[in-house]
Amino acid sequence: MNDHYKWIALSNTTLAVLLATLDISITLIAMPAIFNGIHLDPLLPANSFYLLWMILGYMIVGSVLIVSLGRLGDMFGRVRIYNLGFVIYTAASLFLTIDWMTGRSGATYLIVFRIVQGIGGSCLMANSAAIITDAFPKNQRGMALGINNIVGVSGMFIGLVLGGLLAPIHWRLVFLISVPVGLFGTVWAYLKLEERGVSRRTHVDWWGNATFAAGLVALMVAVTYGIQPYGSHDTGWTSPLVVVLLSGGAVCLAAFALIELRIRNPMFRLPLFRIRAFTFGTVSTFLAAVARGGLMFMLIIWLQGIWLPQHGYNFDQTPLWAGIYMLPLTFGMLAAGPLSGFLSDHFGARPFASGGMIGTAISFLILLLLPTDFPFPVFAAALTLSGISMGMFASPNRAAVMNSLPRAHRGAGGGMNQTFQNSAQVLSIGVFFTLMIAGLSSTLPETMKSGLVAQGVPAAVASHAAQLPPVSILFAAFLGYNPIQHILGPQVLSALSASNRTLVTGRSFFPRLISGPFHSGLHEAFLFAVIACLVAAATSLMRGGRFHYTDEEDAYVTTVEMAGQEEESWPQVVPSTVDKQNEPS
Repeated sequence: MNDHYKWIALSNTTLAVLLATLDISITLIAMPAIFNGIHLDPLLPANSFYLLWMILGYMIVGSVLIVSLGRLGDMFGRVRIYNLGFVIYTAASLFLTIDWMTGRSGATYLIVFRIVQGIGGSCLMANSAAIITDAFPKNQRGMALGINNIVGVSGMFIGLVLGGLLAPIHWRLVFLISVPVGLFGTVWAYLKLEERGVSRRTHVDWWGNATFAAGLVALMVAVTYGIQPYGSHDTGWTSPLVVVLLSGGAVCLAAFALIELRIRNPMFRLPLFRIRAFTFGTVSTFLAAVARGGLMFMLIIWLQGIWLPQHGYNFDQTPLWAGIYMLPLTFGMLAAGPLSGFLSDHFGARPFASGGMIGTAISFLILLLLPTDFPFPVFAAALTLSGISMGMFASPNRAAVMNSLPRAHRGAGGGMNQTFQNSAQVLSIGVFFTLMIAGLSSTLPETMKSGLVAQGVPAAVASHAAQLPPVSILFAAFLGYNPIQHILGPQVLSALSASNRTLVTGRSFFPRLISGPFHSGLHEAFLFAVIACLVAAATSLMRGGRFHYTDEEDAYVTTVEMAGQEEESWPQVVPSTVDKQNEPS
């Protein structure tokens, strides 16, 4: 094999994963500029659909399609599906740039092409790890997958800064930045990448694809509506729509499991879960993503809504500076990821992955104990520890999962692992926001009412403002709006005295008002994250020692499948196919 090729594969797929994950977060910071550009107020209750789908639509598409696209890569060639993803992603980015409509039609246009962009990103993420695994020898995969995975995870935090820099210039630049980079990556991939995996064309599992997509979409949409208010409730988990979506999603996924157990060529390779390293590595991935997924949103709200205004930043400046102040997390991941991946090639994934989750839990405990107006050096140290710990977990864990897979099923297996991660991130957002809203709803109404009345706001207006759903307050802080100015409106503010108007719309009034209730909700959210990290650490310990599928096993699996016996006859792990440190699976 050409030793030079493996570095081409790593660099191209790392660029692709960076683009795909960067677009998860780049719009978060740019959201006010985007909605101002299309002349739509995202905080009006009637427009909450557009706000949530602009945030979560891209992630939901990734959760639903990655397994199918990984399976298609196994069937028709990983590089072929990967290259197609580059084309779709770049074209969708261009169409997002040229949105000429305004209002709700403009928002609908953006959501549709964000979904198309998500399809392209899913093609890239579903097959990048398999392409790297095919290109690198097993004793270098930890390092290679570590670089790829950590750059991907860091892309979500880099996107915060990039969105904050580009959006003030023009909101279209947030999408345009991906076009030239995507064109370069597309041409590079078509010219240089080679098919080195084992592909075998089989029938497409249409029923499996349909039930899986329907079930997962229903559950993800239920999460988006579950964090919105319903009637007199602060969240929508009891609304008939959410109940129907959750029930229908569960039924579809149950039907999907039955189909996959009976069909000859399943989309979701359930027999892969017979491999101990794959099973416990994937469960660890899910739990780590549950703990990490909502963290970004909580930290952004904490910085934008409370800490940055208290330290002299205007609300319209806070999105960019929130991304900058979170860079210690990114630096920690970039430093620890490749190194831990390299070391796991020699010592196995278990000590690094489990230790990383324990370190992440400790960092969450430190954040939990901080006051809302924290000293930044302590906050930065906690973020650095969290980034290093996440890097210690992510790289070795991903390498161990990919090493455990037969060559012919690396696309499907890698897609399954990525689906668990993406789904957990969406689920995590629902859990974190629900816990935060529960904490806010117990004390925020009375705190807000008394604070506004004390500054001359009429009691009726203050009572109305205090009864607004807590999620509206969170979204206002999250998007960089001045929450009090947005809630009261110009008519009420004009009736106040000049001194009171200056005070309530100033940088310190809202942070002081919300800091107590916010800290109560933050406590619950971080406590949940600590528990998820500790369970992930325990799960990671159960993965066994180092295990690699060998070429001999790949040949045997391929022979068995061609004979028509499929995975029912997959070999068990035998001593010749495991490292000397491995525990039997």
